[in-house]
Amino acid sequence: MEIYDGQSFVKYLDKVKARTARLFEFIPEDKIEWTYKEGKFTIGDQIRHMAAIERFMYVENVQLKPSKYKGCGIELAERKEAIINFYLQMQKESREVFERLSHDDMEMKCETPGGVMITVWKWLRALIEHEVHHRGQLYMYLAILGVDTPPLYGLTSEEVISRSV
Repeated sequence: MEIYDGQSFVKYLDKVKARTARLFEFIPEDKIEWTYKEGKFTIGDQIRHMAAIERFMYVENVQLKPSKYKGCGIELAERKEAIINFYLQMQKESREVFERLSHDDMEMKCETPGGVMITVWKWLRALIEHEVHHRGQLYMYLAILGVDTPPLYGLTSEEVISRSV
C-alpha cells in the first residue's frame, strides 16, 4: 500500500479503525482489565495502547517531532466506556493531523523512536500494521474468554469453505 496524501490515508485508516471499534461492543464490561497472563496487556491496555501510540508516537513522528508515548496504563482511562471514548478521542486528534499531510509531507523522512529514518508514508503504513496486530490480539483474547465475535469481512472461514467450489 502506498500512501499519497493525508486525505487518502485518513479515508483508509477510518475503515481499519471502524473494524477494530466493532469489537468493542463484544467485550464484557467485567473483563475489560482481564489478561491471559500476569504482566501482559489487558484488554483495556490493548485499546489504550492502540489509541495512545497512534496519537503520541506516530502523530508526533510524522510532524518530525519525538515520541511522547508514555504507555497504556489505566491512568489514561478506566472502565470500558471511558476506554472506548479515549480511543475515539485519540483517533479524532490523530485524524486532524493526518488529513493535513500533503504529498510532499508524505515523502519526507521522519525519525522513529528507535532512531531509524523512514519515509512518512511508510511509517503510516506501519501504523496500519500495528493496529491490525493489536486487533488480532483482541480477537484472540475474546476467543479465550469464549466470546463470539463478528467475522472481519462478512463471512466466517467455515462459510467461505461451504461456498467454495
